[in-house]
Amino acid sequence: MADDFPTSEGYLKYPVLLVHGFGFRDRKALNYWGRIPKMLAEKGCAVFYGKQDSSATIEDNALFLKNRVHDILHETGAEKVNIIAHSKGGLEARYMISKLQTDSQVASLTTIATPHHGSLTLQKIPKFLLKIAGFFTSIAMKILGDKKPNAYKAFLDFRADNAKIFNAETPDSENVYYQSYAFSMKHDIILWFTHLIIKKAEGENDGLVSVKSAEWGDFKGIIRSNSKRGISHCDEVDFRRRKFTKKTGDGVSDILEVYSKIVDDLCLKGF
Repeated sequence: MADDFPTSEGYLKYPVLLVHGFGFRDRKALNYWGRIPKMLAEKGCAVFYGKQDSSATIEDNALFLKNRVHDILHETGAEKVNIIAHSKGGLEARYMISKLQTDSQVASLTTIATPHHGSLTLQKIPKFLLKIAGFFTSIAMKILGDKKPNAYKAFLDFRADNAKIFNAETPDSENVYYQSYAFSMKHDIILWFTHLIIKKAEGENDGLVSVKSAEWGDFKGIIRSNSKRGISHCDEVDFRRRKFTKKTGDGVSDILEVYSKIVDDLCLKGF
């Protein structure tokens, strides 16, 4: 497991909990968040990882995160945490807050390309194909360390029809500040095919999540880079471990700029 950065210089009132998305785990060897945790720690944030399963259900991971929040508050003495969640991690955090009585322990939830409104594209794929894909994905994730993998259920949760039900049954808490960010890509060697498919059915997207699906709470808009590639779902968590471009101009040149602004804004809000 990746090491936390528990020491804080008092920059933010509350610690930051980074909650990863589907398909990866918080590991030292291949840190899901790239350079982001170190940058946040250097700014004076106490940083912790979610460390939940990569392919478990939203419900199972939410329960794990509830216990994780409890441990962080006990370790730091803080009253609450600020959660920054990528992709599926945002749904797990929302469920935890809404369903598991933790809204008094969370100051803010910032979601990064979370499919709040699901995927119309995935909804068109026959369930039997999702079941086959889920079966083999769960086996792989079990080998890689998941305790309770259930990729098929996760795929179903990503569908737009099921997302609508989830949103109706998982209302936001008035005690928590919710904000969201969407991203847009143009070219990416890893996600070019899914980007084209989703663009045709759902419009602008980051290769996996459409801009419309990512909108939730205080929507901060679409983040674009000043490079020709744009920002892909992988780029959002610093997959390449470097700047997008050395050029200056409209848009961000490094994903670290986005996370730096997120915590700057949270600081201004007193979180």
